[in-house]
Amino acid sequence: MSIFDHVQNRYERVQQEELTLQEYLELCRREPSAYASAAERMLEAIGEPEVIDTARDPRLSRIFSNKVIRRYPSFSEFYGMEEAIEQIVSFFRHAAQGLEERKQILYLLGPVGGGKSSLAERLKLLMEKVPFYAIKGSPVYESPLGLFSPEEDGELLEKEFGIPRRYLKSVMSPWAAKRLKEYGGDISQFRVVRLYPSRLNQIAISKTEPGDENNQDISSLVGKVDIRQLEMYSQDDPDAYSFSGGLCRANQGLMEFVEMFKAPIKVLHPLLTATQEGNYNPTEGMGAIPFEGIVLAHSNESEWQAFRNNRNNEAFLDRVYIVKVPYCLRASEEVKIYQKLLEHSSLSQAPCAPDTLRMLAQFTVLSRLKEPENSSVYSKMRVYDGENLKDTDPKAKSIQEYRDTAGVDEGMDGLSTRFAFKIPSKVFNFDSHEVAANPVHLLYVLEKRLEQEQLPRETFERYLRYIKEYLAPRYVDFIGKEIQTAYLESYSEYGQNIFDRYVTYADFWIQDQEYRDPETGELFNRQSLNEELEKIEKPAGISNPKDFRHEVVNFVLRARAQNNGMNPSWQSYEKLRGVIEQKMFANTEELLPVISFNAKASQADQKKHEDFVARMVDRGYTEKQVRLLSEWYLRVRKSQ
Repeated sequence: MSIFDHVQNRYERVQQEELTLQEYLELCRREPSAYASAAERMLEAIGEPEVIDTARDPRLSRIFSNKVIRRYPSFSEFYGMEEAIEQIVSFFRHAAQGLEERKQILYLLGPVGGGKSSLAERLKLLMEKVPFYAIKGSPVYESPLGLFSPEEDGELLEKEFGIPRRYLKSVMSPWAAKRLKEYGGDISQFRVVRLYPSRLNQIAISKTEPGDENNQDISSLVGKVDIRQLEMYSQDDPDAYSFSGGLCRANQGLMEFVEMFKAPIKVLHPLLTATQEGNYNPTEGMGAIPFEGIVLAHSNESEWQAFRNNRNNEAFLDRVYIVKVPYCLRASEEVKIYQKLLEHSSLSQAPCAPDTLRMLAQFTVLSRLKEPENSSVYSKMRVYDGENLKDTDPKAKSIQEYRDTAGVDEGMDGLSTRFAFKIPSKVFNFDSHEVAANPVHLLYVLEKRLEQEQLPRETFERYLRYIKEYLAPRYVDFIGKEIQTAYLESYSEYGQNIFDRYVTYADFWIQDQEYRDPETGELFNRQSLNEELEKIEKPAGISNPKDFRHEVVNFVLRARAQNNGMNPSWQSYEKLRGVIEQKMFANTEELLPVISFNAKASQADQKKHEDFVARMVDRGYTEKQVRLLSEWYLRVRKSQ
């Protein structure tokens, strides 16, 4: 199918289908979706969630405390927002059931650049997916069921067409009332159309923004008289009225009110009656206009606090369903946000050295966390990301302890995602000869950017401390490991040898038996075994070797049972892998001649150097980055 056919088909799919009122009622009998509310249609568009039992995944079980969570494919790229999305879906679920939420304003509260507008845009996009039925020609897209009286027609409609009485709650619009009068009370003359909500054409979807304090009035919500029509109609005639307000356009759909609490309170009053009573008054002396849609509002916390602290707004506060949309507090999810940004830019193919985005994500997440007592904020960030620090940081607490201490406002301040988005653009373009990003340039750009932000002194120093205390030293370790891994040609074989030897020694040591090396015939007693084991354990700082040895041997015995009696790979057990790497990389002196970019003394050294560079390139670096990062690493190591 060509692109032209594709667009033509899409256009034809959303064209109006016309029915008589009788045909519409027959359709209601067959398909309850024909009279579904806006909340029910939204639920249908969102679709069924994936149900995930987090107890089956070690990382997720730590983050979500073994709970069963729901993830919705329609919000798949909203990373780290599971809680906010679940609350939004709950709002629509309860509203669809006819509970109190159907009378409430859905209000997204969160810091700048936290994703509120993106969520609102996604909800409007979803609203477009499912069609609805309206009276043909109605300027407010009212439901055909509004033509009937709940008290007088409800029982008959339920009996004949199976339409529950709770769906007969809207009033007839002044426009429909005038048409009914013209038809002499013959409602069969009304026609019904099937419509798709549309952001482009403002059909059942609208967007309202706060205007100037002095000149904004309720007409932005309820519409106003069209002065061009006053030559033909009186001022209170529905045909002289322009149903152009946000509530008029969003009936049976979704109205987004951007930065709602920046608007004057008098402008917000129509929202109260629209949500609570399902109708609102126009600016002229006509009858009430129906509203069966959803009001979605969002603003930043400062506006919300000012509004909430005003005692005059109590009636309004009671009608707001708050969903907090904090910043992402999981570094690995924050990385996915940056990757999504880069995918939609021309930098999607530009080289990005390993650990660059992760370092940026860690920094922004650190800025959003409340510093814990008796524990490092870096450990807290790692725990929030689902890491297990039981063996590496005895002061680390559980995720729940950190959350309880931090309180409900954690993630509502700190550096925004928009701030973070500006950093990669500078890092990628830092080098005038190569469009690429690496962590060394990132550290420099971050520091410079913080100086320009004019942050409070205390905040600036705290952010700088995160870079100097946590990010830079850990990157030295990371790049050192990368370089050493690429340097060791027989890296895997060497690691496996140390692993196999450690497991054998530990097993004999636990059984309190002597061990004779089959190749050399050398005999190791328990003391000798202990010394050999300590040579591997000490560089990694293992504090409780006895427990560690038992753990490793138990792991290997279980793994052998599933591996035909063979030892597993040395990288399969994360704890011992770290210990072996520390042992392998304890001596850096022999690296220098191979990794430095100076002239080589021999052909053999030159070959080793070229092989090292090739292996680094395979790991995701450009040749220019290998040189830069190797030289930076050697310089930093020398100064330590």
